Amino acid sequence: MQSALEIRETETGRLAVAPVGGGELWSYAYRPGTPANESPRPFMHPLHTRHGDVLTNWRPNDHPWHHGLSFTLTSVNGVNFWGGPSHRAADGYQWRQDHGVQQHDEWLLKTPARLVQRLTWLDSQPDAAVVLTEERTLATTLRDDGWTLQWISRLTNPGSFDLRCDNYHSLGGLDGSHYSGLQFRGARGLLDQHGDATIRVVGEGGQTELEALHGHTSNWVEWHAQHDGSLRRTRLRFESKSGPLPWFVRPNDPMVAWAPHRENAWIIPAGETRELDHELHIFDA
Repeated sequence: MQSALEIRETETGRLAVAPVGGGELWSYAYRPGTPANESPRPFMHPLHTRHGDVLTNWRPNDHPWHHGLSFTLTSVNGVNFWGGPSHRAADGYQWRQDHGVQQHDEWLLKTPARLVQRLTWLDSQPDAAVVLTEERTLATTLRDDGWTLQWISRLTNPGSFDLRCDNYHSLGGLDGSHYSGLQFRGARGLLDQHGDATIRVVGEGGQTELEALHGHTSNWVEWHAQHDGSLRRTRLRFESKSGPLPWFVRPNDPMVAWAPHRENAWIIPAGETRELDHELHIFDA
């Protein structure tokens, strides 16, 4: 499909991408005003299907630091870029003064089909030291059966020492809690089955049981969902173009994360860059 896209500057620090003359596909708060203890970071919300159904949830009452679609690393050398209380094996979840922030620096490219953003990840201390720099690409493609968002994060360690990126599984004491990376918090009810077995999560190998999906390594997982109100159905495919990932899948929230690691810390050596290439395909079922 060759329909043209346009950028809409909807308010200060926020833009949206939409087909010309059509409804918005996604809205991006690149200078968010979220609270410090939610680890402020740019986020997309709302995301829509081509028909206008809302796909994401922002600041849900169970986890206000879940921000639609956003990219995080749970802990980078002890700095919490995920938001909320931090978990430690010794004392569990506690509110700590350890929250980082992702700062928008500039747009390197700003076209409707492809935006490239430069960001700086800062720690929680008064001097706001630089932890990471990032070049983020957001590319939108329209298709006859829906649309695709590609989100590429190129993370560079600008320091003189290695960065240890942890989740609360790799830190110890919270088995299976490897949420980190690009996180999608879905609208409530997307996966509410109400007795309909076709509303489900499906793995690359056809698996439908959560035990065979959560934490298991594959290139993609899918949600086969239905929307309240319109009752339309949508198929969402979460795909890693960087290679297989140990997916974090929580259907009841609902939530999925393109988790780059699980049991072991993910190391970014001093001076090096790591790239994560994600795709979200929204199919009109």
